[in-house]
Parts: sequence; C-alpha cells; structure tokens
Amino acid sequence: MSETRRPVLFGEVLHDCFPDGSRVLGGAPLNVAWHLRALGLDPYLVSRIGHDDAGREVLEALRKGSLDIAGMQIDPGRPTGRVTVHIDACEPRFQIPPDQPWDRIAAPPDPPPDTGLLYHGTLALRDPRSGRSLAALRSAVAAPVFVDVNLRDPWWNAARVADALDGARWCKLNDDELRRLSGPGDLRDAALRLVARHGLERAFVTRGAAGAFALGADGDCHPVTPLPGIVVIDTVGAGDAFSAGVIAGLLGHWGIETTLRRATRLASGVCGLRGAVAASPAFYEQLFARWDFD
Repeated sequence: MSETRRPVLFGEVLHDCFPDGSRVLGGAPLNVAWHLRALGLDPYLVSRIGHDDAGREVLEALRKGSLDIAGMQIDPGRPTGRVTVHIDACEPRFQIPPDQPWDRIAAPPDPPPDTGLLYHGTLALRDPRSGRSLAALRSAVAAPVFVDVNLRDPWWNAARVADALDGARWCKLNDDELRRLSGPGDLRDAALRLVARHGLERAFVTRGAAGAFALGADGDCHPVTPLPGIVVIDTVGAGDAFSAGVIAGLLGHWGIETTLRRATRLASGVCGLRGAVAASPAFYEQLFARWDFD
C-alpha cells in the first residue's frame, strides 16, 4: 500500500492465556495494529503495559514486527495485562481482570500529525481514566473515528457505548452485539437504526460462519460470505482481523466490495491460528498472493 496517513489505535494491550498453557499477544488494538503493519501501513499504537518481563516481551514483539512503540506507556505499579481465554466449540470466552495498566492510559502528548483514522474499541472505556484520555485524543486529532464494539460482560454499559459511537464515522460489531444495542429482528433493519441513531456513515457487521455485511446511511447493504473449507483452530481475533482489513480498505480507497472481500479473507485466515496474529510473514505473503483470486 502507498497510503501515508497513519492509523492511530488506542486501547488494551495484553497477553491472551489459553487452557493449554500457551500465551500470545492480544488486545484488539494491538491485533489490528499488527495486521495493519503487515498490510503496509504504519500504525501508531497508544496503550500501557507493566514494568515487568511480560511488558518487555510485548515491546520486543512490537519491535520485531516493525511496529512503532513511541505510544506505549509503562506502568510502574501494575503487571502487564492478561486475559484468560476459555475455548468452547472453537468459540472463545474471556475472563478479564479489573484494574490493568491499559485502564490507566494517558493521552499521548504528541499524536502523529498525519493521522488518517483513529481506531478504538469499547473495552478500554470501562475505566474513566482511559476514557478521559481517549476523549482528549479524539479532540486532538482531526481524523475520522472507527469504533470497534466489544461488549465484554460485565465491562460495558449502553451509555458508554452510545457516547463512543456518537461522533464516529464507522463502527464494527458482530450480530449479537448489534441485537444487544439495537434490538431484535432483521439485522439489516437493526443496523440501519444504529447508523441513524449515531449519525454513522457505515456499520460493518460480522456474522461468524455466515460472513459479514456493510450497511450505509442511505440503506445500501453489501454482504460477503467466507470461502468454504476454512480450517478453524479458534476464532480469537477474527473480528480484529476483519477490522484491520476494513481500515486498510478505507485508508487505501479500495471500494466497499474489495474491502469486504479482503477483510473476510484475512479474518478467515486468522481462524486457522492459535491466537489473533501471525508471527510469520509467510502467513500474510500467502494471503496476499491469492486474496484477489479466490
């Protein structure tokens, strides 16, 4: 990609800990940033980790992945965040402890002046300290906002999510989250209500094995389905991969059909990994070689 405007990502960075004892980098903003870097963009990640071995592992992994670490903050008093992941029939459940470093993110004093898009989720809003920093960041950057809805019980409430969506240009959420925010019934109608309520330009709705669709403010609906025969190890981070593909498409002006197809291919590939990102460049090279021909 030749896009020079930088996506800025704000929120949680942590380790996902699996039942088999494995531990991998996690947190939606980190996952999205990792994929964006592989797609040729230069993301700026704003988060907070502990002054410990786990935090040093995070920084080393980011350096190896050629990710900018200037926005990473160090908390001297709390260990690097961790989430316990339970897998039931390939679907993840997350046990998220309170009061982690990413609950105390400070607003970056000098966000990149060439910011093209600001991404954040809703989980990092659970603590008002990070919430205030995000509000300051949204005011400081003259860039459209992409909100990634993550309704992790008990760490969300409808008012905070509504505040996050107000003033955003785009959002991504899954079909269950859409029903929780916009009511039961036809998904397209629910998405249209959400878009109208918050003045969004477009909502991107993922539907698991059924694929995804994008619905615009004028009611135009673009569905996409995944390829058959996808190998699933777990679905951790599949939604984050989809978000990364969408963001790359928005910044790269791919067009809605190409954006949805490529985002779905990336998300499907991540389902074949343990965890949310691929450490090997070969994963992305193989994906890019065929994602316009599948």
